[in-house]
Amino acid sequence: MSNIAVIGTGYVGLSSGACFAKLGHKVVCVDVVQAKIDNLNNGILPIVETGLDALVAEGVEAGLLSFTTDVVSAVKDAEVVFLCVPTPEGADGSADLSYIQTAARTLAPLLLSGAVVVNKSTVPVGSTKVVERELKRPDVAVVSNPEFLREGSAIHDFLNPDRIVVGSDNQEAAVRVAALYEKVGAPVVVTDPASAETIKYAANAFLATKISYINAVAAICEGVGADINDVVLGLGYDKRIGHEFLRPGPGWGGSCFPKDTKAMVKIAEDAGYNFGLLKGVITVNDQQYGRIVDKIRAAAGGSLKGKKIASWGLTFKALTDDLRDSPAVEIVTRLLADGAQVAVYDPTVSAAPKGLDAITVSLSPLDACAEADVLAVLTEWDEFRWISPVETAAVMNGRQVVDARNLLDRSEWRRSGFEYQGIGR
Repeated sequence: MSNIAVIGTGYVGLSSGACFAKLGHKVVCVDVVQAKIDNLNNGILPIVETGLDALVAEGVEAGLLSFTTDVVSAVKDAEVVFLCVPTPEGADGSADLSYIQTAARTLAPLLLSGAVVVNKSTVPVGSTKVVERELKRPDVAVVSNPEFLREGSAIHDFLNPDRIVVGSDNQEAAVRVAALYEKVGAPVVVTDPASAETIKYAANAFLATKISYINAVAAICEGVGADINDVVLGLGYDKRIGHEFLRPGPGWGGSCFPKDTKAMVKIAEDAGYNFGLLKGVITVNDQQYGRIVDKIRAAAGGSLKGKKIASWGLTFKALTDDLRDSPAVEIVTRLLADGAQVAVYDPTVSAAPKGLDAITVSLSPLDACAEADVLAVLTEWDEFRWISPVETAAVMNGRQVVDARNLLDRSEWRRSGFEYQGIGR
């Protein structure tokens, strides 16, 4: 068992802290927001994440997980300190390291001699050196240990990882961090800090590329009369390609891909390389938003002005409450700008988010569809699959469905009198 402090209780920090406690380590999670810590100490989580509430409760009950705003008490016995603070997108597309730098300066006089500070946040190449400069503690090692957690399945991903990546110029420190994961039994890649930091960005950029690629192929399928589902099936059986991240949809979003792809472009520019391929991936994603809006506009008769659109889903993906850079939010924003009225149902959204005050947040999928001209499926919540098209038709004015997730049973909805449009079909 190691004594661990986790700085930041956002998506990465809270999930990592709870999982480290599950692995038997003693973990203290620190945040500057008192209300968030008070809620966590009362069992109220700030995010929706499958299995996280039970894992937090288990860790607290076992005496292995606690929460505080007192950074001094949190790190006084910590052998390893994880930095899990935000790295938002800067004005030029690069990652903003100000939170990382502030955390390092705060920790510098508090750390035990021989402690290890770990960058868990997604940070640009060279950030390990940035933290070292802020700490000014030659007796404290700094290690890069990027996370590869998917929202909605973060607990599973942490406890069943494809690999553990550890980057450090200090071999002993790298071994200590790798040992924290001993119970998960995953392959460990020990490398230098720059390589570890690049692995994280390269992984996210590649996954975004796969999604943009399949969305582009879906557009071709619509033009030539092919079915994207069959095309994906045929592609995925190729072991060199695989089925993962080949699901067409409204585009990619969330807290990672948008900022990480832009940051990777900026990293490449700073290194003297024009990453035209990745720029194209970003462009295709933006075009996908427009393609979905065009489909909805066409379904509404060519104009959105005064038309009511029902949106099933608003989060960037199912099993989360995260609206950051959500394709659904972007599409709804464009619908409103074109004069549409939009009613939204999402199981984790109870009020209109900032910037979308004009939408109506409904209590059920059918409430959102009341007198709607077009239904748009924008998030892949499984509950939408089982909603009766007959009951939906009974409350709608129109009989148009734009299924941006290819989630619904196309044949069933067409038999019920709907004009159904999917993606690439």
